Amino acid sequence: MDKNWKIETLAVQGGYEPGNGDPRIVPIAQSTTFKYDDAQSVADLFDLKAPGFFYTRLANPTVDVFERKVAAMEKGVAAVALSSGQAANAFALMNIARCGDHVLAGSALYGGTVSLFTNTLKKNGITVTTVLPSATEEEIEKAILPNTKAVFLESLANPALNVADFELYAKVAHRHGIPLVVDNTFPTPILCNPFDFGADIVTHSTTKYMDGHATSVGGIVVEKGDFNWANGNFPEFTEPDESYHGLIYTRDFAASPYSVKLRVQLVRDYGMPMMPFNAFLTNLGLETLHLRMERHCANALAMAEFLSKHPKVSWVNYPGLPDNPQYPLVKKYLKGASGVLCFGVKGGSAAGERVMNALKIAAIVVHVADVRTCVLHPASMTHRQLSDAELVAAGVSPDLIRLSVGIENIDDLIADFDQALNQA
Repeated sequence: MDKNWKIETLAVQGGYEPGNGDPRIVPIAQSTTFKYDDAQSVADLFDLKAPGFFYTRLANPTVDVFERKVAAMEKGVAAVALSSGQAANAFALMNIARCGDHVLAGSALYGGTVSLFTNTLKKNGITVTTVLPSATEEEIEKAILPNTKAVFLESLANPALNVADFELYAKVAHRHGIPLVVDNTFPTPILCNPFDFGADIVTHSTTKYMDGHATSVGGIVVEKGDFNWANGNFPEFTEPDESYHGLIYTRDFAASPYSVKLRVQLVRDYGMPMMPFNAFLTNLGLETLHLRMERHCANALAMAEFLSKHPKVSWVNYPGLPDNPQYPLVKKYLKGASGVLCFGVKGGSAAGERVMNALKIAAIVVHVADVRTCVLHPASMTHRQLSDAELVAAGVSPDLIRLSVGIENIDDLIADFDQALNQA
């Protein structure tokens, strides 16, 4: 894999180099176990003294190809693929924060992430507090505590569609010697590389655009590779791990200590690895990601322009529109505003429900970011567990309809929404 390859070439051919007579397409290693000729070879694998595969919960050849491809596309040094995007965000933080620690997050977050932060991590002793997307440097600085271990953002928030000001948050985080963790699901590495703007760890729900066809649930955590984990804030990286005979991650795996620790501690003990068949399917999705994202962006912009002029629509939120407040940040950090937009229908949520029910091409599904156009009402669906205050903080109004624009013909999509709106 050539380091000078452009991202489109990496999407198609990165991570896998078949030898003479090998399969041209990445094979599915649908096996839990791997055979070795002598006991010492397996012992060395368990002691992390040699690379290789011995049990698919920790590593698998098909998953390994996927991990190396995504790491290359994100300009990172290593990646760990997991069973879901939720697992990716949970492990990304649990790898550096433990009971008694604190994480600061931007408040514009996916509903499932809010639940993870306010319930499950809290029960494990990790406190998460938030700042508004409009927070100033001084407000972010004030929210950092002595026990803060990370700052967490969504690069393009779901569904509020706020664009993260990476450089601002990275500046504050690095001043305190803590990493910036960014969920880059909506832009994908095709539209944004958070590592270019100060992020240290990137996560994805690969279930979305990376897979792109609504077939495979998955997640991934990518390490940039230059954060100083030995700065005194993260003793678990610099103190011996007795479960591996005194191994020290920053000493023994200096190139990617974060990824190694995540794999051999959290994935080992909690499970949640990506399965080989899901890695195979998601890798197929990656091969066309650059083509699909171009079409998603073009269709979403056209749909946003149409809806903003429709007499039955009360408001439209798409960061790719020049009059959108997020547009300057789109131009600064993104190569496109992705394929998701939000809008409200005159008459409120009841009228919006009638529009959703009248659609013929677009479907009502609990999903987002694949080739098929779909709609969802977050306040009553994905974000229904949130309080009123949490809904406001997440940018979810009662009438908000989230529209994930697919790659169908844009004229057909516009006609579908026009006929549905005219029934409202």
